Amino acid sequence: LGGERPGKPGRGSENKLAFVMAVQTTDDGRPLFLRVDPLPFTQQAIAVWAKRALAPSTYALTDGLSGFRRLHQVVACHHRLILGSGRQSAQHPEFHWVNTLLSNLKTAISGTYHAFKFEKYAQRYLAEFQYRFNRRFNLKTLLQRLARAAAFAKPRPEWQIRLAEVHR
Repeated sequence: LGGERPGKPGRGSENKLAFVMAVQTTDDGRPLFLRVDPLPFTQQAIAVWAKRALAPSTYALTDGLSGFRRLHQVVACHHRLILGSGRQSAQHPEFHWVNTLLSNLKTAISGTYHAFKFEKYAQRYLAEFQYRFNRRFNLKTLLQRLARAAAFAKPRPEWQIRLAEVHR
């Protein structure tokens, strides 16, 4: 995530925030749940994330990013599709839902938050998108559940609330 600014383009840019998106699908390939976490694209960071975020029985299909190389040590089956860049990789059928959800995420952020300060708020925006997507099957209770969680949450000082962002 991040706008066009001077500096290094693409992955690894100091003007962008790296994040991993995992989509759980049904047997016929439809998306069920989404996990979005900001983290660097390193083998160690992705392996630590996978141990925490993915079940050991997971079948993982990833792109050719070198950070995914150690994933086979964490999940039951890992298959890397090295497709290159550009339209060919973006339109590959195996990554249809990841690319669709990524597009929806970018549209939601740019349409809702016109002055997007990705350095400061990206984790919150990603978490909000993930929360709404994972609860989309029962939208009638979404607001009730959020209000209930807010009502039963204990008051906390701002420094404690910000700890969730730092220690994720």
